[in-house]
Amino acid sequence: MQVAFTLNGMPAQLEAAEGMTLLHALRGPLGLSGPRFGCGQEACGCCYVTVDGEPRPSCALPVEAVAGRQVGTVEGLGTPEAPHPLQTAFLAEQAGQCGYCLSGILVSAAALLERNPDPDEAAVRAALEPHLCRCGAHNRMIRAVLRAAREMREGVPA
Repeated sequence: MQVAFTLNGMPAQLEAAEGMTLLHALRGPLGLSGPRFGCGQEACGCCYVTVDGEPRPSCALPVEAVAGRQVGTVEGLGTPEAPHPLQTAFLAEQAGQCGYCLSGILVSAAALLERNPDPDEAAVRAALEPHLCRCGAHNRMIRAVLRAAREMREGVPA
């Protein structure tokens, strides 16, 4: 079946086999490496993307469910030349260790800041709740999201 949607602001189209998940489509035919396979049961957060602006696990989501919709991945947040404020804040706060979970966390954090540019710590914790990180960098991640929010509101690096 043909499936067409918008991926990181650009048109995307692929021939999808019956039962293909969005994660498989992203990592396979569409050639992205940001969303990662973790548990395959929507329980770890490694595979999170946004669908119409809302964070969603992609590991069990049938690709046809995103037909005609907007899908965002970590690759759509910024570039090496112009990183997203979240990316620079995560680096500044040393908020990543191994990095396996970070793509899903960054996507969820960006969705939070899109709908709430001035979150408090509780809102950040709630937004990142679905994500597992075995490295123990949670407190640094919270600080990084709050730092990025401040920078985005004030327009100056925090």
